[in-house]
Amino acid sequence: MATERATETEFTLDTAAELAAEEHGVSIQGRSPWYLAWRRLRRNYVAFAFLGLFVMIILACAFAPLFAHRVAHTGPNDNHVLETLTVNGHSESVVSSGGYIDKKTGKPCAASGTSCVLISSIPIGPTWFNAGGKFVLGADANGRDIAVRLLYGGRNSLFVGITSSAVCVTFAVILALLAGYFRGWIDFVITRFFDLFYAFPVVLLGIALGSALAINGFRHFGISIQSGSLWIPTLVISYVLIPYVGRPLRGQVLSLREKEFVEAAIAQGASPLRIMFSELLPNLASSILVFFTLIIANNIVLEAALSFLGAGVQPPNASWGTLISDGQDLIVTRPWLALAPGIAIVLTVLSLNVFGDGLRDALDPRAKVKIEH
Repeated sequence: MATERATETEFTLDTAAELAAEEHGVSIQGRSPWYLAWRRLRRNYVAFAFLGLFVMIILACAFAPLFAHRVAHTGPNDNHVLETLTVNGHSESVVSSGGYIDKKTGKPCAASGTSCVLISSIPIGPTWFNAGGKFVLGADANGRDIAVRLLYGGRNSLFVGITSSAVCVTFAVILALLAGYFRGWIDFVITRFFDLFYAFPVVLLGIALGSALAINGFRHFGISIQSGSLWIPTLVISYVLIPYVGRPLRGQVLSLREKEFVEAAIAQGASPLRIMFSELLPNLASSILVFFTLIIANNIVLEAALSFLGAGVQPPNASWGTLISDGQDLIVTRPWLALAPGIAIVLTVLSLNVFGDGLRDALDPRAKVKIEH
């Protein structure tokens, strides 16, 4: 009987926090989902390392004018075809006259050589800071500094990638909220709009729109954009990728539309606008953030592809895609002209994808958010 009474006295109505405080001397603190996501993310050292790499690339491109004027002493479009340069005490032409070049060594050779090719001009190779900071990565066929154009091209590529992602995600979220909340004929119209874009490959649709607008510009609905503007590839890329973000978000809105908190808001007399932006949108924030991060990398690659094909950033503006296009003619004798922007694209896209995967795992470990097209 004594044992039973002792056992009965062990029962308590104290809360779990009070029991933990008595047993361990600490209290249990409630944490928000965002704090828990941040705690999971900061433990992912690989994702943070690649985020640091992306930040370094942004800073390097942001300080392109400083490097151009203080170190290289030239602009991204300045030609130095007829100039000479002192490298390690020797005078060399920035762009020498053409001739037969050995494909393996890149040095002049006899015309009868089996591995020799005839080229019109020979730009100087990388000087690696042996010429006072000029032509660190060499020059192109027009005598322009590759290092300077690489940084300025990065500014344009990052601008197009980030801005187009912001525009794309903004319109995709609005369309997804309208389609998922109102359903009915509004959902039907928006879904058919998405299906229309799904019927065309992204690159082909981007080439068609980019080529047309690159020649004539855009002058409709009171908006005037000149041909050659960076806003043309930005709007084209954001426009063609809207359904690839909007369709998954629409599915989430349709699911959230049936939840009790939405029904409670409707019962309280909340307007549709308030429900969409005060109740539904916060529950989409994690998916939107992951989509935005991943689609930046996707848009940078798409911009490089369009610019390489002549439907993206137009000369004389530089981008990583146009630099690869300019360097393809000298890929045998001067491979760094195409390799340098290619490596920049790979590092940028890799850093964004790895960090985006880490961000997705931190916000929702069960989610499988990805961009498919």
